[in-house]
Amino acid sequence: MRFIRLISLASLGLWLAGCAIGPNYQQPEANVPSRWHAQLPHGGKVNSLIDWWSQFDDPLLPELIRQAEDVSPTLAQARARIIQSRADVAAARNALLPSLSLSGSAARSGGGIMNQSGGNSASDAGILIPKQGKTSLDASWEIDLFGGGRRANEAASARHEGAQAAWHDARISLAAEIAQRYVSLRACEGLLVDATTELESLEKTTQLTREKVNAGFGAPADGALAEASRAGAATRVIGQQAECDINIKALVALTGQEETALRIRLKPRFGKLPQPAALKVDELPVQVLSHRPDLVVAERELAASSAEIGSAQSALLPRLSLTGSIGTQYLHSAGTTFKGSAWNFGPTLDLPIFDAGRRMANVDAAKGRYDSALANYKMQVRQAVREVEEALVRLDSANRREIETRQASEGNGIACRAAEDRWQAGLASQLELEEFRRLYANARMQHLTVRQEAVSAWIALYRAVGGGWNNLKKTEANK
Repeated sequence: MRFIRLISLASLGLWLAGCAIGPNYQQPEANVPSRWHAQLPHGGKVNSLIDWWSQFDDPLLPELIRQAEDVSPTLAQARARIIQSRADVAAARNALLPSLSLSGSAARSGGGIMNQSGGNSASDAGILIPKQGKTSLDASWEIDLFGGGRRANEAASARHEGAQAAWHDARISLAAEIAQRYVSLRACEGLLVDATTELESLEKTTQLTREKVNAGFGAPADGALAEASRAGAATRVIGQQAECDINIKALVALTGQEETALRIRLKPRFGKLPQPAALKVDELPVQVLSHRPDLVVAERELAASSAEIGSAQSALLPRLSLTGSIGTQYLHSAGTTFKGSAWNFGPTLDLPIFDAGRRMANVDAAKGRYDSALANYKMQVRQAVREVEEALVRLDSANRREIETRQASEGNGIACRAAEDRWQAGLASQLELEEFRRLYANARMQHLTVRQEAVSAWIALYRAVGGGWNNLKKTEANK
């Protein structure tokens, strides 16, 4: 009968374990607008942003991204967190199962009585030293009466999923950073070419102006102004060169490449701004924000915090454990050995009575962490909406300005070539020609800057929508 009652008690515990204490998590609705308010590029149609880097006409860019992934400390940390969170899930899941251990012990005991000759050995006193030992197989199982263990398992699983999403987020951020640096470098090189052209033009102008002043055909102030313009252009060339070097050093740090070798690889496409094959995206519904892994991280942390409320609440309630042991023991004394076996099995009920409010404080702390996680999730959603809207605005602005600056560059180019024709025919002065050359160089620099802004805006949009990442897609990170 006692055995039947124990089985019934265990069955009751299993049934109760199916009902977990605490709130059942429901993902909150993201407070996002029903539509984007910024202009969608190309009506928001056509190609996907997934594997976007392969669309660029520059094969070096995706190579640098792959190399950066191999050496990135940030990605290494993200992988380590996945391994750690996977171990936490296993520990939480295994805590719901019975545990089994084997133990053994051996001991010798004895004492002594002082004899008249000053000796104190047990043998002198006629006392034999007994030896005893035991070996046992011990089992224990804490029945998850109110689902506290299951809630802990839910929290660990949610954080594991969040760690996987964080790895994706790190990859997307790294790729976007490499791309932005690479685009900045190529634009910087193009601007350096134009700045050098402008400096060469101003040096010629300064020389011609100096000759005019020395011949008495110009005022000294004209010479000073020409010299000042040349010095300003030289300053811009020096600053532009430094900016290019800074971008290269940033790429060295991100990719782990040796600087000399990287400069050799960069040289063939000097000053050529990379362009995607098609600057277009899929329809961009608001729900695309669900692709952002950083939002998945925040939402999974919210789920974990919700589960931990139930885990903390379960500590306020009784705990039921089943323990058992079976083994052998022996005692050797006075030349005789006694051997036997022993076993025990039974429930243990732990009733929390008084702990000075420690358990209730843990519940309040868990609720506070949930409220903090909820506020963080809402903040992340708002930030995501803002980043997409801003990227769309910048992209639309750059696209429209690119048309205008291209027309300005083409028009200045036509005027510059006409001035060259007049100069060769003796109908225009060198000063007039150099002025048209500078205007043409400035127009090209402005056009290149706007083109860079357009590509950078596309990279920002790629980052803002989560890089086309799908949270159901299997990758090497969650194998």
